[in-house]
Amino acid sequence: MNANPALLSLSEVVSDAHAKIQQDFVELNPVIGVMQGMRKMGIPADVITIDCLVTNKRILIILHDEHPNMTRYQLTYIDQDPSDDYQDVASDKVNSETVYSWIKEYFLDQH
Repeated sequence: MNANPALLSLSEVVSDAHAKIQQDFVELNPVIGVMQGMRKMGIPADVITIDCLVTNKRILIILHDEHPNMTRYQLTYIDQDPSDDYQDVASDKVNSETVYSWIKEYFLDQH
């Protein structure tokens, strides 16, 4: 992956959270995607998706070059376009425990 250091670091964090989720909740089996395609469209941002095929839910995480110290995320659905409603978190607060809790709480929520 030809990526910026922030994306590589976040990818490792997500991978660690993913491994723990797979151990603790085998039935969820989330799928992780890393996309840099927005850059090809002129948007200086990278995206990580965490999908749960069982629940049709998606966690969308965006790293935008114009906000290098912020991580934006949205809880959405695989078959829906994301809205403009993102949550902002200081990048230094996003660790594997944070991502683990997002996955656990959102994917296991029955609503």
